[in-house]
Parts: sequence; C-alpha cells; structure tokens
Amino acid sequence: MDIKTKLISAAESLFDRHGFTATGMDRLTQAAGMSSRTLYKHAGSKHSLIASVLTERDRRFLRRTDVNSVNELFKALEDWVRVEGCRGCLFLRAYGETGGDVPEIAEVMAAHKAGVWSKIQEIIALETNGRGDEQLAEQILILFEGATATAIYRGADAVITARHCAVRLVKQASS
Repeated sequence: MDIKTKLISAAESLFDRHGFTATGMDRLTQAAGMSSRTLYKHAGSKHSLIASVLTERDRRFLRRTDVNSVNELFKALEDWVRVEGCRGCLFLRAYGETGGDVPEIAEVMAAHKAGVWSKIQEIIALETNGRGDEQLAEQILILFEGATATAIYRGADAVITARHCAVRLVKQASS
C-alpha cells in the first residue's frame, strides 16, 4: 500500500469513528504510522485530506451501487451499512462539521449527492419504462437518505424496511 493510500485509509477510519473535528493531526500520524512532515507532504491540509477521504469513499460507494433496480440499490446500501458501519453519511457529517464553509469539502459532498440522485433517476427511468418519474425518484431518494440516517440507531433493518417501501412505490408506479 502506498503512503497516500495508507494515509487515506487511516484517516477515513478515524474520521468515521471519531468525527472530523475530534480527529487531530497527531492522532492521524500515529494511526497512519508516519511523521507529521510526511502526512502534510502527502495530504496538504486537514481539509484537503478530508476531501481526499471523501473522494475515495465516493468512488467505492458508487462502484458498490452500480446496479439497475431499486431493490438492488437498497441491497447495496444494506451491504454497505453492514461492511462499512452505520454512523450516518460521512459526506453530510463532514459538511456539517465544517459548517459548509470549506469549498473543497462542500464540492465533494455536492458531487457525491448529485451522483446518488443521478443514479436513482437512472434506475427509476429503467424501472418505469423510460418515464423518468421525478416525484418517484424524489421519494426513493428520501427513503435512501432516511435509511442511511436511521441505520445509525436501528441498524441494517432500517435499510431493509426502506427497501420494501421503495420496491412497493416503484411497483405501484409501474402498474
């Protein structure tokens, strides 16, 4: 594993577990097993490191959710919650902890959410024979985001329940 990958992996784990503000650079250097000089050389600033972590997480998330049905999308989210943990959306947490005032973090968060929205719209178009029902896509998005948040205290069962609701909505729209 190269230095940058090792750093991003260690940082993601700490940020996800402890939050962005509570994770200091000393803790990051210790977890990544590198000097602070090496950390700053490869990460730049803490905000740049957060943006890099989110960019890598987005890449993994979008790869996992590369599916063609609402049922598969929610199953992918369920799998994500089981494997990655259920502490809420790391993108929204980063945005919230920085007050939305850090452009590089706000941009990564907005791009991630736009990607999720685009994927849902694509799936809805497929499942409704090209109708592209905007209201249905919005309902599925709300279920998806709500399941992510609810999984914090209800676990993967929240995603399963949201999946059943989403599938039912799509089925009704396709009838």
